[in-house]
Amino acid sequence: MRIGIDLGGTKIEGALLKHDHSIAVRQRLKTPQARGYAAILESVTTLVNQLEHTAGTPCSLGLAAPGAVDASGRVKNSNTQCLIGEALGDDLRAQLSRAVRIENDANCFALAEALYGAGQFSPTVFGVIMGTGVGGGLVIDGRLHTGLHHIAGEWGHNVLESDGPPCYCGKRGCIETFLSGPGFLADYQRLGGSEARSPEQIIALSRSGESFAVRAVDQLLDRLGRALAQVINVFDPHTIVLGGGLSNIDELYEQGPAHIAKYVFNSELKTPIKRNRNGDSAGVLGAARLWDN
Repeated sequence: MRIGIDLGGTKIEGALLKHDHSIAVRQRLKTPQARGYAAILESVTTLVNQLEHTAGTPCSLGLAAPGAVDASGRVKNSNTQCLIGEALGDDLRAQLSRAVRIENDANCFALAEALYGAGQFSPTVFGVIMGTGVGGGLVIDGRLHTGLHHIAGEWGHNVLESDGPPCYCGKRGCIETFLSGPGFLADYQRLGGSEARSPEQIIALSRSGESFAVRAVDQLLDRLGRALAQVINVFDPHTIVLGGGLSNIDELYEQGPAHIAKYVFNSELKTPIKRNRNGDSAGVLGAARLWDN
């Protein structure tokens, strides 16, 4: 049996997978981000022990975490900022006295969607996270491709507009500053909008014709087009799967392909842009399958 842990900014979710890869049990804890890194380690340990007690047998353990891991094993570019600079993998191995495989949460999302979801049976899949942050993962023939620097698929910190808003990574105008939930809301406010307090409210106002919301959605779609066209021009995946909170916006699927087609280096766009199938389960499913990669 396998345990998968999805370490998010607001929740830590764990799942116990049976031999047929179905979820036997799933549990959630609130991420104690305000209490810092040590409290997060303790919460993950507690969750793993609870799940393994339920299993009644030792289990493999994989963890999906926000951000990337550098050559020294320390977390970087994480929107859960108390993780930055910490040796998360080494610390968990020491705390749990066991082997742990850790991957970026977007990589785990992409793997889950390639194996179980909207990218199933596609030779190559690019999985996109558009939530609190923006990330991505590449899967080739059912296996993660992480690259030489272990940053393959990290499109969120490519600069889209050099005069754009500052990003916590130190650059300006990263894709994440526009295509994340907070980035979308900030863009609406920069345009002069004040009625919406969430991405969902912006979409509702746009559909009712509110001018600032209409402009914010138009800009979101254009930036999505430019950003994903870069991925297609370089990697040319057979399927792109969208995840994260913004992936619930219908306009991304109804109008997004036309915006991507304007920028892709081909006379037509054949790449399907699909809504994810695994929802909140994607992180734990992908994490649990890390030992198969």
